[in-house]
Amino acid sequence: MLEEYRIEGRRASEIAASVERAVGAGELQPGEVLPPLRELAVYLEVNANTVAAAYRTLRDRGVIETAGRRGSRVRPRPASTARDAIRVEAPPGVRDASAGNPDTALLPSWEEAVTAAAARSAGRPVLYGAPPVDGALESMALAALAEDGVPAGPMALTSGSLDAIERTLAVHLRPGDTVAVEDPGWGSLLDLIPALGLRPAPVAVDDEGPLAAELARALDQGARAVVVTDRAQNPTGAAVSRARATELRSLLGAHPGVLLIEDDHGHGIVDLPLHPLAGVTDHWMLVRSTAKAYGPDLRLAVMTGDPATVDRIRGRQRLGPGWVSHLLQDTVAHLWRSSAVDPAVVAAAYAERRNALIRALAARGVPARGRSGMNVWVPVPDETGAVARLLHAGWAVAPGARFRMQSPPAIRITISGLTSADIEPLAEAVAAAIGSGEARRYE
Repeated sequence: MLEEYRIEGRRASEIAASVERAVGAGELQPGEVLPPLRELAVYLEVNANTVAAAYRTLRDRGVIETAGRRGSRVRPRPASTARDAIRVEAPPGVRDASAGNPDTALLPSWEEAVTAAAARSAGRPVLYGAPPVDGALESMALAALAEDGVPAGPMALTSGSLDAIERTLAVHLRPGDTVAVEDPGWGSLLDLIPALGLRPAPVAVDDEGPLAAELARALDQGARAVVVTDRAQNPTGAAVSRARATELRSLLGAHPGVLLIEDDHGHGIVDLPLHPLAGVTDHWMLVRSTAKAYGPDLRLAVMTGDPATVDRIRGRQRLGPGWVSHLLQDTVAHLWRSSAVDPAVVAAAYAERRNALIRALAARGVPARGRSGMNVWVPVPDETGAVARLLHAGWAVAPGARFRMQSPPAIRITISGLTSADIEPLAEAVAAAIGSGEARRYE
């Protein structure tokens, strides 16, 4: 490798910069093995500790990964590569069932809420030094969390679930730490973890949430944090059941030093009860976003956790954005007070479409999953072929590669925009695209 690309530098920072430039320019390809530490030290005529420090810097930045005696290599997929790039654009005339967006017909109108929030702002403008969280919003949010059995804790606001998760990971973990994540799981989270210099440890998921045995394996292998989706898991629709929650709480209780993060983004669009895991570890956080119930552009999420975690996040926020806009806070509070969204009605609408599609697929020998939320997960023998054939048939679906690490191939179908008249034609197209006989092998 030294003959193909000449790594340069006398100091650790210079060596790291040389490798990073080569990776950025494509001269060092993903998966390519770097020279052994001592060999490079001899070649550069520097101390082995200098090369070790350079490799450590590169690992912390997410440029390389180390595998003990197998050496160090460029990450197979650079941390800056977004999984959203693995997508299908729906051309004119093709129905888009790939985007993961909520049904706009089930979202409330913001006009009255925004107008009322603007009027309140005109009467009492928010200035520097004001409390970061509106008192009325805080009271309503904490009451809703307590009603769902979430342990009492302080509250903070963030600009969505991913913002809360990133901040929580950043205040507790260091680059190189391992995070146990669901597989398949949320593509943006699977991008975020390596971007922070952290290592993902895949945990298999069934309809009741993460498998306890899989999580136990990740914890035994040194995972410092765990991220669990409580309901409407993206992409499978899993929801943590009472029995699974009992298993996971017992397991996590034996690892009190592990950071627990719970994502309840499905709040407001599901009718399944929440079975929180929070409170069994020293540090924990649970976040609820308004994106699915009120609309993705309403960038606000409520988070609670242990005092140390929330205090650290608030402290870092003060040095960055400062706070989430009180106009948004007042808008959300108004929507909550007016009961703008009836979770039972919204959940029933999504459930009717999900269940109808799952039944129609099953009738054609195609197994599928979708216990809650707005997506259906369909195992397939060949993702690329299935996506291409469905596109030709007039349907755009999401390739499972956006959401997978080690789990088998699949496609994700968002049911938000479907009507009852769409179910049978879509199921027929899916069965034809993957072959119902082939599909039975994946049950």
